[in-house]
Amino acid sequence: MLKLLIVEDDVALGAGLQAALTDAGFDVQWVTDGLVALQTLEATSFHAMVLDITLPGLDGVSLLQRLRNDANKLPVLMLTARDTTRDKVQCFEAGADDFLVKTTDMEELIARLRALIRRSGHIGHLQVGDLTLDVDSQSVVLAGQSLNVSGSEFKVLRVLMEEAGQVVPRSRLEQALFGPRRSGDSNVLEVHIHHLRQKIGDARLNTVRGVGYTITLPKK
Repeated sequence: MLKLLIVEDDVALGAGLQAALTDAGFDVQWVTDGLVALQTLEATSFHAMVLDITLPGLDGVSLLQRLRNDANKLPVLMLTARDTTRDKVQCFEAGADDFLVKTTDMEELIARLRALIRRSGHIGHLQVGDLTLDVDSQSVVLAGQSLNVSGSEFKVLRVLMEEAGQVVPRSRLEQALFGPRRSGDSNVLEVHIHHLRQKIGDARLNTVRGVGYTITLPKK
């Protein structure tokens, strides 16, 4: 499961972000102070951070500058209450990867975060319930048992687990398999999905007819 750090001192907004991102399948930690965030980053690894500009203890821009000065490449999406050119320039000069105003639709925020994490390659392993995928070793483990998956099956499963709980369009999975050049055989993806279902179980991998596929999040 992808781990996110939210640094936001507005209690209502922070709670809302934590709830929405948790529902989207992220493992979320939320702090309200810049200095606490810095200490948290020193103790725990994350896949991305959502960072407010105005914070107690240490403001967001200064926190980001410290990270970049230490060669920390963690993907960072900055939040601000104002959509001004000055704010954007300040954030990007400090090393931000993306920038959004606080009124942004939550679905857009989630999509931007996933895109940042994908582009950065900042993923060591993914976990959904008792299913774990290790990107570095190209291995998959289910309930403590290693699964024998092909390279193509691994590519499909990785994309599905990156967006666990969300419907992944067929086109996205085909691009992961074949790159920009699509295969002429429309059944190739279905074959890999069928094999994955046999290995991880029908209940984990669902078809959304006419749209794509989704990995089901475990019930809380």
